[in-house]
This record gives sequence, C-alpha cells and structure tokens, in this order.
Amino acid sequence: MAAADSFDLVVLGCGPAGEKAGAQAAYFGKRVAVAERAPAVGGSCINTGTVPSKTLRESALYFSGLKQRGLYGIDYSLKEDLTVQDFMHHERAVVEMERSRILKNLELHRIELVEGQATFEDAHTIAVSGSGGTRRLRGEVILISTGSKPHRPAEIAFDDIHTFDSDTFLQMDRIPKSLAVIGGGVIGCEYASIFMALGVDVTLVDGRDKLLPFLDAEISERLRDRFASLGMHLWFNERPVKAENTASGSRLTMKSGKVLETDAVLFAAGRRAAVDGLALEKAGLSLNDKGYIAVDANYQTAVEHIYAAGDVIGFPALASTSMEQGRVAVCHAFGLKYKQRVASLLPIGVYTIPEISAAGETEESCKEKKIDYCVGRARYENNARGHITGDTAGLLKLIFARADRKLLGVGVIGESATELIHVGMMVLDKGLTIDEFIEQVFNYPTLCEMYKYAAYDGLGNLSGHKLREG
Repeated sequence: MAAADSFDLVVLGCGPAGEKAGAQAAYFGKRVAVAERAPAVGGSCINTGTVPSKTLRESALYFSGLKQRGLYGIDYSLKEDLTVQDFMHHERAVVEMERSRILKNLELHRIELVEGQATFEDAHTIAVSGSGGTRRLRGEVILISTGSKPHRPAEIAFDDIHTFDSDTFLQMDRIPKSLAVIGGGVIGCEYASIFMALGVDVTLVDGRDKLLPFLDAEISERLRDRFASLGMHLWFNERPVKAENTASGSRLTMKSGKVLETDAVLFAAGRRAAVDGLALEKAGLSLNDKGYIAVDANYQTAVEHIYAAGDVIGFPALASTSMEQGRVAVCHAFGLKYKQRVASLLPIGVYTIPEISAAGETEESCKEKKIDYCVGRARYENNARGHITGDTAGLLKLIFARADRKLLGVGVIGESATELIHVGMMVLDKGLTIDEFIEQVFNYPTLCEMYKYAAYDGLGNLSGHKLREG
C-alpha cells in the first residue's frame, strides 16, 4: 500500500466543528486534510438537522399562517396531498448555499478534502476508502468531529416509510394526517410543533413529566400550555414498548398498555456518537458509558495528540458550541495563543413554535445553589411589536440577585427569542445589573423594549410594590 501523506492536522468529519477547526489551523499555516464520508459537506447541521428543520419551520409558519391567525381571525387551511418537499424549496436553496460556502472556505484555506470512510490504522494513520480507492493520511494531530446519529431501539420497526428517526424524517414523501413524536427533548419538541403548525394531528410522547426539563420551569410550562392550546396531545410518563407498521401507518403500544395509531411516527429519543467504521480501538480510544468520546477541558482525548469536538463528545451538541470547541482544540494542540477556551456563558436556542432561548441561571438552579433571587417579567401581550407580529403569548423573564440587582439569568419564549437572548447575554457576561436595561434607550416599537419593562417589573417585585412602567 502507498505511503501515507503527512499533514499537521487530519480532521475526521466536515460538520461545524471540523470545518472551523480545519480553517483555524490552516489560518496559522498548518497543512490540513479533512476526511468526509457523506456525499456532501456540512454534517447533520446542514444536511439532515439544524438548517433543514429550521427552514421547514419558517415554511410551516408561512404556509399555515399560524402567526397571522391571531391578527386577522383567519384560519388558513392547506391543500390536500402536500409533501414535505413542497415545503422544502427554500430549504434546498439554503442547504446548497451553505455547502458551497463550506467548500469555498476549505479552498480559501488550502484544506484538502478527502472523500470516503475514514478508519484508524494506528494512532497517527488514517485510511480513507472512497470511490477512487484508498488513501492513507498521517496526522501529527487528529481531530475527531464525526457528529452523532439517532439511537434506534431494537424493539422499534424502523422502515422509513411510516416509522422514522430524526435523520430520515424529512425524507418522507407526504405530510401525514397524524403523527406520533416519541421524545420531548429539543428535536422532538421542534418537529412536533412544526407539524402541528401544518395542521397535522400530533401526539407527543415522553417518559418524563415535563417538556425540556433543563429550562426554567415557568418557561417549560408555558411551552406545554401553548402546545396544548394549539391542539397537540401530550402523553407524559409514557414510553412505547412495541411499534408495528401497518398498511396505513404505525401502531404503538405503551408500557401502560395504551395503544396509539398514527399515519407516521418520529423517534427522537436519544443520540449517540457516529463512530461506525472508525476503528477507534486501533487508536487506543473507546466510547464512554454515555456512548460518546470523553475529552478534557481542551477537547483532548485519552490519546495525547487526538482531539474530539462537536456532537461526537455529547452535550451540549449545538452547532454554535461545536464550532468553538473545534477552534479551541486545534489552538491547544498546536500551542497557538489565540482561542483558549469556549465561553462559559452559552445560549440555549430551541426552535419550537413558539421559539425559546435562555442563558444563565433559572429559578430552579438558584434555589439549588441557595441564591437569593428576584424575578422580573415582561409579556408580549403588553408590547406593541408583540401585537404587530401576532404573538401575544410570549414572555421575557429576568432573574437577578436580590442583594445587588446583578442579572443572573434570562429566559424568553416567543417570537425572535433566539435573537432577543443576545441582549441579555451581554449584560450577563459583563456582570451588570438590571438597571442597565432601564438606562438604555430601545427602538420603539421593538420586542427588545421588553427588557426595560421586565427590569421595571423586577424592581417593583424587589420593593414589594409595582412601579409605573413609563
């Protein structure tokens, strides 16, 4: 077999972590190769998950007129026999743009893209097998950024016709009349709400007693109420023990004995590292008990020159954090005095309908840490822009220290939540108080104004009487 080509860095997987890590190393003059086994670059972020689902969300809101129903009292109905692809024209354009951007970025940084399945031969050598044969790469440093894949329980009959996982779900050839979503985590809640907006009869099944338990309980409860008010069926403390595909759909039998029959089923209950075919053992690596690659604070694995970043290492498994993890990993690997750490304050973005975003402490975490806190709230129904956009059910919530009014946490549910959170994050990151929101002038009418009125509400709660908002 031919000798291995030598690189300073070999990256396995060209998703958000791999692309940004490779570009960071190349920027500092390192010779970089990226191995990718999928037909297109971008990982699940671009091809099956983040970008496609968020684009479908916008299309669902547009075609269903969900946001406008409150404005005009009009109930939009969708024509019969629409397929998922009918809604995905814009998605295809966005995905192609992102794929093109990534390829241009690799070219700009003179990064070599090697297509095929990567397999460790030893701790420094990777064999990449593709349509053109096998090529061997030797990396002084290796970064594993191969992402994650959905967990497929053995007792569930996945046929990708009636029963899907989150990677195959958007390949369905129709919009089902009814849908069961198994798993009340981020992916499950997002898809459940998107298809609910499209007029599908959705049942969301989860083994816990609340949605998205990592959120502030008030925000989680508001999401649950919003789902229920829009007609979603919520089955808590339930899990399927048997799934059968029928001629017309799927039949789920729950642990309690309840039976649910729907046109389609999405299983969104768990993911694991996508390391099939890598032969990690030949590099001296293995997965931890959660099914991911263990790393330290610098994203270094148990093997000194091998790093891992992104979904392959588990939580938080967000595109935004994965990019930063990749950059930090290569800076540490090559001793570059540039990107030393991933920011300690990370935003959570959940693209449900309504969308949610949060940063910092929750009421529950404050109680757990015995922090004496107070709360300020502003509601979309009291905001002019909220009425203009048709979202009057949203909430912006500030959590701050009772002693000095220092901002501790922000939670938003409603229109543009994932954009609004960044205003609060700046104040959180700088360790400022809620007075900062009162002192600032915000455009009118905007949703950002709610920060000022949430701060007024907080001051009123702190003093024991309501301040006049004005």
